[in-house]
Amino acid sequence: MILRSMDTQPYWHRSTAVPAYPPPAGDLETDALVIGGGITGVTTAYLLAKEGIRTVLVEREQLGRRDTGHTTAHLTYMTDTRLSDLVATFSRREARLAWEAGSAAMELIRRHVEDLEIACELQTVPGFLAAASDADLQEERPLLQEEAVLARQLGFDATYVERAPVTDRPGIRFGGQMMFHPLLYLQQLASHAVAAGARIFGDTEVTAFDDKDGSVTAGPVKIRYKHVIIATHVPMQGTCGTTGATLFQSKLAAYSTYAIGARIPAGAVKHMIWSDTADPFHYLRVGELADSDYAILGGEDHRTGVAEDTDALYRKLEQKLEKIVPGAVVTDRWSGQVVETVDGLPYIGDVGDGQFIATGYSGNGMTFGTVAAMMARDFVTGRKNPWTSVFDPGRKVFGSMSTYLKENAGYPVRMVTDRLKVEEGSPGDLEPGTGKVLEHDGKRVAACRDADGTLHVMSAVCPHMGCIVAWNGAENTWDCPCHGSRFAADGKVIAGPAESDLKSE
Repeated sequence: MILRSMDTQPYWHRSTAVPAYPPPAGDLETDALVIGGGITGVTTAYLLAKEGIRTVLVEREQLGRRDTGHTTAHLTYMTDTRLSDLVATFSRREARLAWEAGSAAMELIRRHVEDLEIACELQTVPGFLAAASDADLQEERPLLQEEAVLARQLGFDATYVERAPVTDRPGIRFGGQMMFHPLLYLQQLASHAVAAGARIFGDTEVTAFDDKDGSVTAGPVKIRYKHVIIATHVPMQGTCGTTGATLFQSKLAAYSTYAIGARIPAGAVKHMIWSDTADPFHYLRVGELADSDYAILGGEDHRTGVAEDTDALYRKLEQKLEKIVPGAVVTDRWSGQVVETVDGLPYIGDVGDGQFIATGYSGNGMTFGTVAAMMARDFVTGRKNPWTSVFDPGRKVFGSMSTYLKENAGYPVRMVTDRLKVEEGSPGDLEPGTGKVLEHDGKRVAACRDADGTLHVMSAVCPHMGCIVAWNGAENTWDCPCHGSRFAADGKVIAGPAESDLKSE
């Protein structure tokens, strides 16, 4: 059974409520300032507070409202980029270190759950990488066999299987992967962070950095710090300067990804996490609910802001899930955003002036977010970390230039073509629940009408680098096709690299 009419609230938000944290009442001074209330920020705040370090965390909205709350919550050391490709781009040693970092993060999460008695539905399951349904098995089978051998050689539990679950295609089985409820984990870890001495504030947007006295402005208050950890999915500019921030941003590419959640009969599909080798690939997790199993199927990725019919992408996922589990009852659908790097590994580390950034997690945010928190703790305490060079934000990797050029080729084209294809019209003619970029009174405006009839009209120009935003009808957001910034229907920024709202018209 497929439900056509539903909102796009993730299952995690529907099944739990994260307590709200108030904004600060006055100016603050701290040793470590953490900006961002997702998995990276909250884990960092907990680890630093445990070390006895004065820690303040600020979040523009409330904890887990954005990327952490829109994940599918796989916990795995398997990167989206195949291990063999990491070896070819970096080396066997660096590829092994990257996967070991993920394994260490998973173990840290397990320890938190056990030691702090966090009830978050943590489950250990096998993980599978299966040949895509349209793959040429004469080509794919030996590649998967070689991949399994390489993974074992580097110390990971990997076995080639001739018939992987879901599609009965050749694949690799990885032992000891995990999944959990990300918001249950986040809210309880945040409580432990506060108990350890961290101060957490919600509804607190950082609007300016002052590198002269090491402070930020957040609404009416100023926060002084010695170290700042920017844990905002896409890094804020901070004190890096416009040129440096723009160059760094050019090494990132934002992709929208879609997921549906469905109740399925208990035991219909084994509990696991699974993905295929398609491009873009599909991913699945199956776990347990009280009276049934729950499956999450995701995929249909595309560059943020370029899909004209985003609702159709959910329908594709529904059709695919119906083939996997006939009679699945789809109860939830949502989208998220993944940030890719040019070489397949995230950028995590010190960028100077006491700043630490973490971004480019690709489809592995829960694991790499925890890796980043461990590295941020070591950054503040001055400890040596084994993964510093692997994830260095300033690294230059030979062989990734073609990917860099490909990901940035669309920007100058869109700067021109998106302006040329804007049609004339009146915002007042829009039907409820629709949005469109229009040429109105000599200006390019982003106009939409809420379901209740409220009309919003604002500039269609993204404040980041001047591209024209596009309406996302499935999510009721304005998405920038150039660098992935996202804005609510009323123009309020909800995802960077833009750091300000669409201008009102």
